[in-house]
Amino acid sequence: MPEHDSSGPERPPVLVTEDHGAVRVLRLNRPAKLNALDTELTAALLEGLRAADADGAIRAVVLTGAGRAFCAGADMKEFAHLTPDDQGAVVRRAELTMRTQMLPQQLTKPVVSAVRGHAMGGGAGLALGCDMMIAASDTRLGYPELRHSLVPAIVMTGLQRHLGRKLAFELISTGRILDASELATHGLANRVVEPGEEVTVALEIATAWAEVNADAMCAAKGLFYRVADLPFEEAMRTGGDVNAIMRGFRT
Repeated sequence: MPEHDSSGPERPPVLVTEDHGAVRVLRLNRPAKLNALDTELTAALLEGLRAADADGAIRAVVLTGAGRAFCAGADMKEFAHLTPDDQGAVVRRAELTMRTQMLPQQLTKPVVSAVRGHAMGGGAGLALGCDMMIAASDTRLGYPELRHSLVPAIVMTGLQRHLGRKLAFELISTGRILDASELATHGLANRVVEPGEEVTVALEIATAWAEVNADAMCAAKGLFYRVADLPFEEAMRTGGDVNAIMRGFRT
Protein backbone atom coordinates (compact mmCIF):
# COMPACT_ATOMS: atom_id res chain seq x y z
CA MET A 1 0.00 0.00 0.00
CA PRO A 2 1.24 3.55 -0.66
CA GLU A 3 2.35 5.53 2.34
CA HIS A 4 -0.20 7.94 3.76
CA ASP A 5 0.69 11.54 2.95
CA SER A 6 0.15 13.58 6.10
CA SER A 7 1.68 16.72 4.74
CA GLY A 8 -1.68 18.24 3.81
CA PRO A 9 -2.48 20.17 0.63
CA GLU A 10 0.32 20.60 -1.86
CA ARG A 11 2.15 23.87 -1.38
CA PRO A 12 2.04 26.22 -4.38
CA PRO A 13 5.32 26.81 -6.22
CA VAL A 14 7.35 29.80 -5.06
CA LEU A 15 7.91 30.78 -8.70
CA VAL A 16 5.14 30.59 -11.29
CA THR A 17 6.01 30.35 -14.98
CA GLU A 18 3.56 31.46 -17.67
CA ASP A 19 4.25 31.52 -21.40
CA HIS A 20 2.49 34.07 -23.59
CA GLY A 21 3.63 33.05 -27.03
CA ALA A 22 7.36 33.82 -27.18
CA VAL A 23 7.27 35.76 -23.90
CA ARG A 24 7.85 34.04 -20.56
CA VAL A 25 6.44 35.58 -17.40
CA LEU A 26 8.25 34.67 -14.17
CA ARG A 27 6.12 35.52 -11.14
CA LEU A 28 7.53 35.53 -7.62
CA ASN A 29 4.88 33.65 -5.66
CA ARG A 30 5.11 34.23 -1.92
CA PRO A 31 2.36 36.88 -1.70
CA ALA A 32 1.73 36.38 2.02
CA LYS A 33 5.41 37.32 2.59
CA LEU A 34 5.35 40.12 -0.02
CA ASN A 35 7.48 37.79 -2.15
CA ALA A 36 10.43 38.06 0.22
CA LEU A 37 13.50 36.28 -1.10
CA ASP A 38 14.31 33.18 0.90
CA THR A 39 16.81 30.62 -0.37
CA GLU A 40 14.13 28.52 -2.07
CA LEU A 41 12.67 31.43 -4.06
CA THR A 42 16.08 32.85 -4.94
CA ALA A 43 17.26 29.49 -6.26
CA ALA A 44 14.01 29.01 -8.18
CA LEU A 45 14.37 32.44 -9.78
CA LEU A 46 17.97 31.75 -10.76
CA GLU A 47 16.97 28.51 -12.45
CA GLY A 48 13.85 30.08 -13.98
CA LEU A 49 15.88 32.82 -15.64
CA ARG A 50 18.45 30.32 -16.90
CA ALA A 51 15.72 28.07 -18.29
CA ALA A 52 14.08 30.98 -20.12
CA ASP A 53 17.40 31.92 -21.68
CA ALA A 54 18.04 28.34 -22.78
CA ASP A 55 14.56 27.86 -24.30
CA GLY A 56 14.73 28.54 -28.04
CA ALA A 57 11.00 29.26 -28.18
CA ILE A 58 11.29 32.13 -25.68
CA ARG A 59 12.42 35.53 -26.96
CA ALA A 60 11.75 37.86 -24.00
CA VAL A 61 11.04 37.71 -20.26
CA VAL A 62 8.72 39.58 -17.85
CA LEU A 63 9.60 39.46 -14.14
CA THR A 64 6.84 40.32 -11.68
CA GLY A 65 5.40 39.42 -8.28
CA ALA A 66 2.14 37.90 -7.10
CA GLY A 67 -0.19 39.92 -4.90
CA ARG A 68 0.26 43.49 -3.74
CA ALA A 69 4.06 43.72 -3.84
CA PHE A 70 6.88 43.00 -6.25
CA CYS A 71 9.40 41.88 -3.63
CA ALA A 72 10.04 43.04 -0.07
CA GLY A 73 13.71 42.01 -0.19
CA ALA A 74 15.45 39.26 1.73
CA ASP A 75 13.41 37.09 4.07
CA MET A 76 14.70 38.26 7.44
CA LYS A 77 13.55 35.08 9.20
CA GLU A 78 16.25 33.11 7.40
CA PHE A 79 18.94 35.40 8.77
CA ALA A 80 18.57 33.81 12.20
CA HIS A 81 20.25 30.72 10.74
CA LEU A 82 22.79 32.57 8.58
CA THR A 83 25.36 33.32 11.25
CA PRO A 84 29.17 33.02 11.58
CA ASP A 85 28.54 29.70 13.32
CA ASP A 86 27.79 28.27 9.86
CA GLN A 87 30.04 30.33 7.62
CA GLY A 88 29.61 27.89 4.75
CA ALA A 89 25.87 28.55 4.63
CA VAL A 90 26.50 32.30 4.74
CA VAL A 91 28.89 32.14 1.80
CA ARG A 92 26.59 29.88 -0.23
CA ARG A 93 23.62 32.20 0.29
CA ALA A 94 25.69 35.26 -0.64
CA GLU A 95 26.89 33.53 -3.81
CA LEU A 96 23.32 32.54 -4.74
CA THR A 97 22.07 36.09 -4.17
CA MET A 98 24.93 37.61 -6.18
CA ARG A 99 24.42 35.28 -9.15
CA THR A 100 20.66 35.92 -9.18
CA GLN A 101 21.04 39.70 -9.01
CA MET A 102 23.58 39.66 -11.85
CA LEU A 103 21.68 37.34 -14.15
CA PRO A 104 18.96 39.56 -15.74
CA GLN A 105 21.58 41.69 -17.49
CA GLN A 106 23.64 38.63 -18.43
CA LEU A 107 20.81 36.87 -20.24
CA THR A 108 20.91 36.87 -24.02
CA LYS A 109 17.20 37.81 -24.01
CA PRO A 110 15.71 41.11 -22.81
CA VAL A 111 13.93 41.26 -19.45
CA VAL A 112 11.37 43.81 -18.25
CA SER A 113 10.25 44.06 -14.62
CA ALA A 114 6.58 44.75 -13.88
CA VAL A 115 6.56 46.27 -10.41
CA ARG A 116 3.89 47.30 -7.95
CA GLY A 117 3.88 47.91 -4.22
CA HIS A 118 7.09 47.33 -2.32
CA ALA A 119 10.41 46.73 -4.09
CA MET A 120 12.92 46.83 -1.26
CA GLY A 121 16.56 45.79 -0.89
CA GLY A 122 17.05 42.70 -3.02
CA GLY A 123 13.66 43.34 -4.59
CA ALA A 124 14.78 46.81 -5.63
CA GLY A 125 17.95 45.27 -7.05
CA LEU A 126 15.93 42.84 -9.16
CA ALA A 127 13.53 45.54 -10.38
CA LEU A 128 16.37 47.83 -11.46
CA GLY A 129 18.53 44.99 -12.75
CA CYS A 130 16.15 44.21 -15.58
CA ASP A 131 16.64 45.92 -18.94
CA MET A 132 13.44 47.97 -18.53
CA MET A 133 11.00 48.58 -15.69
CA ILE A 134 7.26 49.25 -15.67
CA ALA A 135 6.12 50.68 -12.33
CA ALA A 136 2.59 50.88 -11.00
CA SER A 137 1.77 54.20 -9.37
CA ASP A 138 1.78 52.53 -5.92
CA THR A 139 5.40 51.36 -6.29
CA ARG A 140 7.76 52.14 -3.44
CA LEU A 141 11.44 51.35 -3.96
CA GLY A 142 14.24 51.62 -1.44
CA TYR A 143 17.14 50.13 0.48
CA PRO A 144 16.24 49.94 4.20
CA GLU A 145 18.99 47.47 5.15
CA LEU A 146 20.94 49.81 7.48
CA ARG A 147 17.85 50.22 9.62
CA HIS A 148 18.22 46.51 10.37
CA SER A 149 22.00 46.74 10.93
CA LEU A 150 22.62 45.17 7.53
CA VAL A 151 24.58 46.44 4.53
CA PRO A 152 22.97 46.54 1.04
CA ALA A 153 26.18 45.00 -0.23
CA ILE A 154 25.23 42.95 -3.28
CA VAL A 155 22.64 45.43 -4.60
CA MET A 156 24.92 48.45 -4.15
CA THR A 157 26.72 48.04 -7.49
CA GLY A 158 23.51 48.15 -9.50
CA LEU A 159 22.19 51.12 -7.53
CA GLN A 160 25.33 53.16 -8.14
CA ARG A 161 25.21 52.42 -11.85
CA HIS A 162 21.61 53.56 -12.12
CA LEU A 163 21.79 56.72 -10.00
CA GLY A 164 24.16 59.56 -9.26
CA ARG A 165 26.35 58.96 -6.24
CA LYS A 166 24.75 61.56 -3.98
CA LEU A 167 21.22 60.21 -4.38
CA ALA A 168 22.42 56.61 -4.24
CA PHE A 169 24.22 57.27 -0.97
CA GLU A 170 21.16 59.03 0.42
CA LEU A 171 19.04 55.98 -0.31
CA ILE A 172 21.38 53.47 1.34
CA SER A 173 22.31 55.66 4.32
CA THR A 174 18.88 57.05 5.24
CA GLY A 175 16.55 54.40 3.89
CA ARG A 176 14.55 57.02 1.97
CA ILE A 177 11.93 55.46 -0.27
CA LEU A 178 11.35 56.56 -3.87
CA ASP A 179 7.78 56.65 -5.14
CA ALA A 180 6.76 55.90 -8.71
CA SER A 181 6.93 59.50 -9.90
CA GLU A 182 10.49 59.83 -8.57
CA LEU A 183 11.44 56.57 -10.26
CA ALA A 184 10.29 58.05 -13.57
CA THR A 185 11.99 61.39 -12.90
CA HIS A 186 15.33 59.70 -12.25
CA GLY A 187 15.01 57.46 -15.30
CA LEU A 188 14.59 54.25 -13.28
CA ALA A 189 11.06 53.47 -14.50
CA ASN A 190 10.32 53.50 -18.22
CA ARG A 191 6.57 53.83 -17.64
CA VAL A 192 4.28 54.55 -14.69
CA VAL A 193 0.85 52.93 -14.97
CA GLU A 194 -2.20 52.27 -12.82
CA PRO A 195 -1.87 49.37 -10.36
CA GLY A 196 -2.88 46.17 -12.08
CA GLU A 197 -1.78 47.38 -15.52
CA GLU A 198 1.95 46.86 -15.04
CA VAL A 199 2.05 43.27 -16.36
CA THR A 200 -0.12 44.11 -19.37
CA VAL A 201 2.19 46.97 -20.38
CA ALA A 202 5.29 44.88 -19.72
CA LEU A 203 3.86 42.11 -21.92
CA GLU A 204 3.29 44.62 -24.72
CA ILE A 205 6.94 45.65 -24.56
CA ALA A 206 8.18 42.07 -24.34
CA THR A 207 5.96 40.99 -27.23
CA ALA A 208 7.46 43.73 -29.40
CA TRP A 209 10.95 42.56 -28.39
CA ALA A 210 10.01 39.00 -29.37
CA GLU A 211 9.26 40.15 -32.92
CA VAL A 212 12.83 41.39 -33.42
CA ASN A 213 15.46 39.14 -34.97
CA ALA A 214 16.74 37.09 -32.02
CA ASP A 215 20.41 37.25 -33.05
CA ALA A 216 20.22 41.02 -33.48
CA MET A 217 18.54 41.46 -30.10
CA CYS A 218 21.14 39.26 -28.41
CA ALA A 219 23.99 41.23 -30.00
CA ALA A 220 22.40 44.59 -29.15
CA LYS A 221 21.85 43.69 -25.49
CA GLY A 222 25.31 42.20 -25.11
CA LEU A 223 26.94 45.25 -26.70
CA PHE A 224 24.86 47.65 -24.59
CA TYR A 225 26.27 46.31 -21.32
CA ARG A 226 29.78 45.69 -22.61
CA VAL A 227 30.39 49.25 -23.77
CA ALA A 228 29.09 50.69 -20.48
CA ASP A 229 32.25 49.58 -18.71
CA LEU A 230 34.83 50.18 -21.44
CA PRO A 231 37.03 53.21 -22.18
CA PHE A 232 35.68 55.29 -25.06
CA GLU A 233 37.97 54.07 -27.85
CA GLU A 234 37.68 50.42 -26.85
CA ALA A 235 33.91 50.78 -26.64
CA MET A 236 33.77 52.30 -30.13
CA ARG A 237 35.94 49.51 -31.55
CA THR A 238 33.73 46.92 -29.89
CA GLY A 239 30.74 48.57 -31.54
CA GLY A 240 32.58 48.47 -34.82
CA ASP A 241 33.11 44.73 -34.48
CA VAL A 242 29.38 44.17 -33.91
CA ASN A 243 28.58 46.52 -36.79
CA ALA A 244 30.60 44.29 -39.10
CA ILE A 245 28.96 41.02 -38.08
CA MET A 246 25.38 42.35 -37.91
CA ARG A 247 25.13 42.22 -41.73
CA GLY A 248 24.53 38.51 -41.40
CA PHE A 249 21.45 38.98 -39.19
CA ARG A 250 19.17 40.02 -42.05
CA THR A 251 17.69 37.39 -44.31
